Amino acid sequence: MRTILSLSSWPLVFFSGLLCTYFAFASERPMFAFALVYAGEVLLLFLLERYIPYERRWLLSDGEMANDIAHTLLTKGLVQLMALLGAVFPMFTAIVLLPLTGAQLDIWPTTLPMLLQVAMGVLIAEFGLYWSHRIAHERLFFWRFHALHHSVTRLWVINTGRFHIADSLFKVALSQLPLFLLGAPLPVFLWLGAVTAFMGILTHCNVDMRTGFFDYIFSTPRLHRWHHSKDIREGNTNYGENVVFLDLLFGTYFNPDRPSSTDIGIRGQIAKSFLGQLAQPFRKDGIRQILGRSTKSG
Repeated sequence: MRTILSLSSWPLVFFSGLLCTYFAFASERPMFAFALVYAGEVLLLFLLERYIPYERRWLLSDGEMANDIAHTLLTKGLVQLMALLGAVFPMFTAIVLLPLTGAQLDIWPTTLPMLLQVAMGVLIAEFGLYWSHRIAHERLFFWRFHALHHSVTRLWVINTGRFHIADSLFKVALSQLPLFLLGAPLPVFLWLGAVTAFMGILTHCNVDMRTGFFDYIFSTPRLHRWHHSKDIREGNTNYGENVVFLDLLFGTYFNPDRPSSTDIGIRGQIAKSFLGQLAQPFRKDGIRQILGRSTKSG
């Protein structure tokens, strides 16, 4: 039974989530229905983590659960809501993107089947997601915000949304702005959000999933555990958010034939409190703590 679950759990969670989302978006209350679908998928992964965990010690508390939930709801969640408002209300979009509205090409192929439009949206957004993620690792100015996400010492479904708000804004801007400018319709943004949401909880879950050929198409838990490795040679790889074609194209794909790393985290230190974590990248001593450098007080 465990072997069957290991082989089937990734496609089960991902594709069942997309199927249920189809019905959720077709309902009278699409966002509420999607929230229920998402909660159900989180619960399913939570149970799988306890039945077939990838790393048993990751089941132990790290004291960060409250902060992880707060970041998911109040930082990443807020940024995603703002992006959605921009898609729903054209006037809001026009105000926020006033300098760019004149450059909107409005050439999106709206006559194509929605499945193809969504696939296009995911691929186009991936360019921004990949480069914003890679820049966040390779430039210290951006790393000071992104380090919060990598500071976890265990991966599990709840710390999926542990991002600094500045990090989330940067990622949303680079990934969704091209879709705005091309004139993509609202359903494309909704489906992009759904795909990214399901991929996020899958890449961070502590489930022993055997993903096989999916590793060469999608960002999987196996690939993302390498990305969280403390070893920078392993960690500065696998930047793809949803799909990995850019990692394969630009040589940042990493998938050696051995179990993926469980030695994860950063060499610096992150503040303990939620508000402290938000403020830390803006303080000089906070930046030094994040980078693992000595401060004047110690």
